[in-house]
Amino acid sequence: MRTIILGTAAALAALVSTPIAAQIPTAPPIVISDPAPQGVRIDKDGVFGNWFAAPGSGRQAGVLLLGGSEGGLGKGAMREALELQKAGFNVLQLSYFGAPGEPAMLVNVPLETFTKGLAYLRAQPGVDPSRIGIVGGSKGGEAVLIVAAREPGIRAVISTMPSSVSWPGINYAPTMAASWTLNGQPIAYLPYAFGPNTHSVFDIYNDGFKAVEAHPEAITPVEKITGAIMLVCGEADSLWPSCAMTDQVVARLKAKGRPAPVVLRYADAGHGVFGPPVEKSNPNYANLGSLGGSADGNAAARADGWPRAVAFLKEKLGE
Repeated sequence: MRTIILGTAAALAALVSTPIAAQIPTAPPIVISDPAPQGVRIDKDGVFGNWFAAPGSGRQAGVLLLGGSEGGLGKGAMREALELQKAGFNVLQLSYFGAPGEPAMLVNVPLETFTKGLAYLRAQPGVDPSRIGIVGGSKGGEAVLIVAAREPGIRAVISTMPSSVSWPGINYAPTMAASWTLNGQPIAYLPYAFGPNTHSVFDIYNDGFKAVEAHPEAITPVEKITGAIMLVCGEADSLWPSCAMTDQVVARLKAKGRPAPVVLRYADAGHGVFGPPVEKSNPNYANLGSLGGSADGNAAARADGWPRAVAFLKEKLGE
């Protein structure tokens, strides 16, 4: 049984002790997974990633896949890439920080990185450039919505453990900086909240989210997304309020007269809500509940949500 690392669900894991100003989210070690034998490493023209060509001949749909705060090319996201490849998709698992030539931390990551990744994906001879999707979770899910809102022609968008706003980057410092930049300028973000009732990473995000209406500039303009949208969240998410942020995306789309997204929402799941199913015999099964919900609840969510996500991609990226 292969080891499962929660890749896109791997996350900001701990708090530094007092003072509150030093309680900064931290991330797991950066992993740059080897794609062999099913894929190849790409390091060209500002694109660093793992490429997994669809089986068979002819032009098939392409998917840009983004991991989360693990950076680089995490094993969990690579497992998703391999499963999508088996399902008939070309997949570019794109690194956007932590790899050679990229920001060392998830701070001031150029949105142009994703533009280059999409351009590479569309240019591959086995890819139909009119059938492009984008998938990501956690910080990758935050990026997915931001990127899809400014990149036309993406037909299917799946954001898991999503964020409806841009949050600060993860810089291991008591001062905040942007996660993303555009044309060298930082993208506005919703500040973390620090106060006497801040006791966890979840509090930093959840209390910060309570002030979202005071920071409209940080809200992702999801109404600009031209493709179909799927959102996946766990109500027991103990990292950040992904279901509350899902609700904000849904409400904004409705208010702007845009089509409603597909929403998969699971009560007994947390930040491990999405990904290929994990068998109970897997030694890492118990870790599924480490960021909210029970192991069984997260496993059940994955068993239900993963095939529905693949079916969504096949429907929206069909001929």
